[in-house]
Amino acid sequence: MGGSSWPDLQCLVRRKPAAASSTGFAEAADGGGVGSTIGAGIYVLVGTVAREHTGPGLTVSFLIAGVAAALSALCYAELSCRFPSAGSAYHYSYICIGESVAWLIGWALVLEYTIGSSSVARGISPNLALFFGGQDKLPFFLAQVHVKGLDTPVDPCAAILVLIVTALLCLGIKESSFVEGIITTANIIVMLFVICAGGWLGFRNGWAGYKGPDGYFPNGFGGVLSGSATLFFAFIGFDTVASTAEEVKNPQHDLPMGMGLTLSLCCFLYMMVSAVVVGLAPYHAIDPDTPISSVFAQYGMQWAEYVVSSGAVLALIASLIGGILPQPRIIMAMARDGLVPPLFSVVNRQTQVPILSTILTGTCAAILAFFMDVSQLAGMVSVGTLLAFTMVAISVLVVRYAPPYEMPMEVALAGTPESLTSDSSHSEQDEQNLEDPFGNEAPSASEIDSKVRRQKAIRSIVFICLGAFIFVSAVSFSFLPFYVQMTACTIGGLLLLSSSVVLLCIGQDKSSLGPTGGFMCPLVPLLPICCIIVNGYLLMNLGVTHGFVFPYGWRLVRSYTSSMA
Repeated sequence: MGGSSWPDLQCLVRRKPAAASSTGFAEAADGGGVGSTIGAGIYVLVGTVAREHTGPGLTVSFLIAGVAAALSALCYAELSCRFPSAGSAYHYSYICIGESVAWLIGWALVLEYTIGSSSVARGISPNLALFFGGQDKLPFFLAQVHVKGLDTPVDPCAAILVLIVTALLCLGIKESSFVEGIITTANIIVMLFVICAGGWLGFRNGWAGYKGPDGYFPNGFGGVLSGSATLFFAFIGFDTVASTAEEVKNPQHDLPMGMGLTLSLCCFLYMMVSAVVVGLAPYHAIDPDTPISSVFAQYGMQWAEYVVSSGAVLALIASLIGGILPQPRIIMAMARDGLVPPLFSVVNRQTQVPILSTILTGTCAAILAFFMDVSQLAGMVSVGTLLAFTMVAISVLVVRYAPPYEMPMEVALAGTPESLTSDSSHSEQDEQNLEDPFGNEAPSASEIDSKVRRQKAIRSIVFICLGAFIFVSAVSFSFLPFYVQMTACTIGGLLLLSSSVVLLCIGQDKSSLGPTGGFMCPLVPLLPICCIIVNGYLLMNLGVTHGFVFPYGWRLVRSYTSSMA
């Protein structure tokens, strides 16, 4: 029994060869990254973070959060060029780390997108109430209805919108991207209105918000860092671009370009909006629920509330499209690998869309949005995103220093048992036979050195992950005694430093430095290690007390509902 148990567990560590990746079967795709990233959270987070953390230094917090998000974006960009296939972080984890981790990441992302989409959908009807004159004047199919026996009001508007978006996504990636592009353009126009009108008011009235007695950083630089941790989730959404890799004409060029432009544009808009809002009024006088419209109201521009609310509705709809879009593609990738029934991998020949997977995920999100209060769950869906970001950073280290063995395309067909391989079952004789089909020659000295280097690299990557976990835990758990924190920080720091030095000394694998056909992440291994530490810190501190909510999230729903009451 003991002898047969290990082969049964090998499926947990087997990896999918990169040669099994399929690419580019659709005509075009835009990805919708900007629409997914510019969520409605910007219409609320600026007030909350400014009042509780940063004060007038909100713009600096947005910049730091954008840089932190860029660390993950650079890692995503390289892997999307190397392995341009559907599935995003799930696909990369399967190739570089193993099946068990990929299975966990895949379902974590599906759960994140499903719950996130549901929470976004439930925020539409409260925002629409302003245009109808109040909640009680909404049509019956738009208003939330209290039903006996249910603690949470049902929301037919949310369910209808999810089903409409699902039907739109079934038509094709080009059609859905076109609609999302129109909505995103309108949302950007609203944000430009806030920037221009707010800038005009600021220059006309002397930027009262920057003249407070507390200075630019009332809570010190620590408050700026705390605020940036909360604002980090306003940048989540660029990974949607990577999930549509198979529907992009030129993924090696378009995917990195799309991610870079998405983050750059969003960071610029966020910083400009925040600079205007905190400059128009003292940060302690900003309404945390409706910060932008309340600031304009202080200058007699109550009509701006309609413009801002329109932007919030558009941002919610764009976020809804961007939230539902990646789900079926992740399930499709898992179906190809045999982790879910294979019927979910079927792609419609006309629309080039996994119809069944799209209908399934859209229906589940619609049911959840109709019946359930997702406010508590919405605060935890960012766990899936942060886990995915961390695994992507680790995958970059694996690709550069211990790249997975690849099998020929004619042997490794996607979605078949033969397409999976395991490092644990990859013997020295197999490595020798790959170089010499007759197996007559003994391994050369260079081959032995390469194997030793590879083993050192794998151990160093494991120790980096362990050191990051210890270090981040020590920093995050403030209830621990001081000497325990210092000891853990020292141990974790030494593991990180020594393992990083080992990686720098042994150098990257030569095969990983060949032409990738696209972008390569700079400053490896330092940049991925920083990404692991940042994401680990955010994971450890994830919770309501730190303001970590789904970036397009439920706080907006609740705040606008209370303001309309």
